[in-house]
Amino acid sequence: MSLSTDADSSEETPHLLSPRRHLLFVGRRGLVASTVSTAVVLVVIIGLLYFAPGGVRVRASYFNFHDMWVAWNGDPSKGILAIRDGIWTNVWMFLVSEVLVLLFGLALAWTRITKSPVLLPFRVLATAYSDIFRGVPVLLVMFLVGFGLPALYSNLATVPPPVFGVITLTLSYSAYVSEVFRAGILSVPNGQLLAARSLGLTQSSTMRRVILPQAVRTVIPPLLNDFISLQKDTVLVSVIGGVEIARSAQIYQSTVFNESGLVLAAGFFLLLTIPMTRMTDRLIARDRERRLAAAR
Repeated sequence: MSLSTDADSSEETPHLLSPRRHLLFVGRRGLVASTVSTAVVLVVIIGLLYFAPGGVRVRASYFNFHDMWVAWNGDPSKGILAIRDGIWTNVWMFLVSEVLVLLFGLALAWTRITKSPVLLPFRVLATAYSDIFRGVPVLLVMFLVGFGLPALYSNLATVPPPVFGVITLTLSYSAYVSEVFRAGILSVPNGQLLAARSLGLTQSSTMRRVILPQAVRTVIPPLLNDFISLQKDTVLVSVIGGVEIARSAQIYQSTVFNESGLVLAAGFFLLLTIPMTRMTDRLIARDRERRLAAAR
């Protein structure tokens, strides 16, 4: 009887790894406490910024809404580029790179796990590729691609820098994503492979219908984390002459000596990455709950 009581009490007691809804909303009292604590923290942070010795200077230089508006719309007469125009460069670079990274990364992962003797040279190349591009910083790859390809092929000198940026991001992040895919594929139990073979499925059909559907569910959270980093690294195209949102904000800062445009650009990236981060957290929590339910 006591054992049953202890078991019931342990199930009712919130645990560190309990679902988030049980931790955040433990009745009305918990909601009030979390609201008050959040408000206190915000007031303290705002107070530190407002009453600091350089608070006035910081507000005028970094949080000037007039300068943010001018930086957003631009001023061609002063050579100030509109930040809103640079946003589209970041967005299309991210979208194109994301698709290419998924395709190329999956091809690399598939090459590395194959056992065919004919593909041995490709497996060696795929392994070397993964080691090289995971070891070299993206910034250095951007320099090598942005300046090396036009030097190698002179007809590429007229190619816009964002195109080289897409090539760089695809090369670098495909190496990371291929390892994520490979880990997801190898995590599928061997029993699934044996069952597929017993049904007469070919190797390609087994990969397409059995392995990949299970692997994709496993790798979605780490893939989203990689894509968050990919979105932020689109600003690196500025080092080879590309003009995107960060470069536009930097031009504004160097023209009028006000950093409000940089804060505006940072807010844009937060607007994109925070929802992706929360979605990643939610997928991780759902995956954990599903695994715990299957283990019971």
